[in-house]
Amino acid sequence: MNSTHLTKKQQKQLDKARRKSMKGVKIKHKSKFAKALTKGRSNRSVKGSLTLLACLFVFSLIMLFPVVFLVSNAFKPINELFIFPPKLFVIQPTLDNFADLFDLLSDSLIPFSRYLFNTLFIVLAGSVGHILISSMAAFPLAKFRFPGSKLLSNIVTLSLMFTAAVTAVPNYIIMSKLGFVDTYWSIILPAFSMSLGLFLMKNFMEQVPDALIDAAQIDGSTYFTMLWRIVMPAVKPAWITLFIVSFQTLWGNTAGNFIYTENMKPLPAMLTQIASSGVARAGVVSATSLIMFIVPVVVFIISQSNVLETMSTSGIKE
Repeated sequence: MNSTHLTKKQQKQLDKARRKSMKGVKIKHKSKFAKALTKGRSNRSVKGSLTLLACLFVFSLIMLFPVVFLVSNAFKPINELFIFPPKLFVIQPTLDNFADLFDLLSDSLIPFSRYLFNTLFIVLAGSVGHILISSMAAFPLAKFRFPGSKLLSNIVTLSLMFTAAVTAVPNYIIMSKLGFVDTYWSIILPAFSMSLGLFLMKNFMEQVPDALIDAAQIDGSTYFTMLWRIVMPAVKPAWITLFIVSFQTLWGNTAGNFIYTENMKPLPAMLTQIASSGVARAGVVSATSLIMFIVPVVVFIISQSNVLETMSTSGIKE
């Protein structure tokens, strides 16, 4: 019924009926900020969301402190570096530390580009090889049952308990027997066998629906086709995360116990030599620390969106 054709008496009766029907119904209006806080969190109040944000903010400041201190030190003059108690922020910023670092690299017998090439080759070869070998080893452990598969999985899990310091001597003995000492492969080959990659890839591949593997077998696909065209795209967040971890591990490796020839040493080895020159080069050390810190952070920022992706299961539930 159109309200324009109602008499005043009928309109009053209609309004009275509406108010009666809405009696006892409370309508709560939320602001856009409140809706944003509780979006996707129906079981959390606005007060709880604000408390959580406050806690996260405090923890973020704690984690950000060493980063700010590192960046600030890189631009401090030498006299500010030795102030006690140390200052968090630089008072008189300068680029002298980076200029001194450039002068040292210019006077070096081995050019800076050679150290950089050595590092990039070791990092990229070690990271890519780690992903490939870990994926090929994890696929049968995750998707097939064979005698000894459970034992191998347990061995991989137990190997996570051993740190790099424990395996350093066995690694050196193996590399020496193979004749790889003082070569790039003395760093790259041990990176292939890091058990973290196998453990991570296996756990992710176990979540891929077996129906995809069964369908590929019916279509006549080979095991390599299943791995590279079905499983690897589905576990993309896993191998990107593995690349970041491997990249950061190899980027900071000085290779001091394995590589002795100067023109084959990676960049961290050269920077370590600079740092060992004494307190007179404290500014140069701060500048090099910032440079070594920036690269892994940039790699993580570029890859973080892929790391946070959920693994695709093609909508199949078993």
